[in-house]
Amino acid sequence: MTVELQVAQGWLTVCELSALIPGRGVAALLPDGSQAAVFVDRAGRAYAIGNQDPFTGAQVLSRGLVGAAAGRPFVASPLLKQRFDLETGRCLDDEEVAGGPPPRRGGAPGPPHARAGGRRGRRVVVSLGSAE
Repeated sequence: MTVELQVAQGWLTVCELSALIPGRGVAALLPDGSQAAVFVDRAGRAYAIGNQDPFTGAQVLSRGLVGAAAGRPFVASPLLKQRFDLETGRCLDDEEVAGGPPPRRGGAPGPPHARAGGRRGRRVVVSLGSAE
């Protein structure tokens, strides 16, 4: 089963789901040159948010610590430790900030909306879009 990101150009294959280690992220280079941080939880649900830490500008969120707060999965930046919701990309410590700049579905830059994708056939789909 593969993990794919929906980008403006269609589907981008990131890796096999079995290659992801629960609790650890991988960075994926997107066609426009931005990056996504891709994670899988212990239940096998995949998540993706922008890899750029908006507080420092560094592409590091894929190396962050994964956890949960109030039932919401998050990744904590390895630099300043702000926590980013893996389902919405929003910073849990500063609600005005969203993690990373992957393109929206239409290709325009904007804050990511990451959600666990449904299983369609033999792929796990993770969509990137804008936070509403």
